[in-house]
Amino acid sequence: MQKIGPCLWFDGKAEEAANFYTSIFKNSRIIDTTRYLEGSHQPEGSVMTVRFVLDGEEFLALNGGPQFTFSPAISFYVICEMQEEVDDLWEKLTAGGEGVQCGWLKDKFGVS
Repeated sequence: MQKIGPCLWFDGKAEEAANFYTSIFKNSRIIDTTRYLEGSHQPEGSVMTVRFVLDGEEFLALNGGPQFTFSPAISFYVICEMQEEVDDLWEKLTAGGEGVQCGWLKDKFGVS
């Protein structure tokens, strides 16, 4: 069981991001979705968190609001065995985002 994992802070796009990432990586799935309750700082019933697994590693996506954004100071790397896998992931992850340099990219959510 994974004891420590990343929490990714989104401004209303946690569910979209979790669905995007789980559609790209093998052995991935959504585990659980929680929703904001009445009286919260977000609309009642809107997605608060999404727990998901990407190739065996658990992540949490949080709709926390606009206070924080992503920067390359925290980024994720993927170990690939073949150039074809690199190319496939690059194409999918840069869709709506941008390639930077030396294998770095920023996806459509701003995650490096």
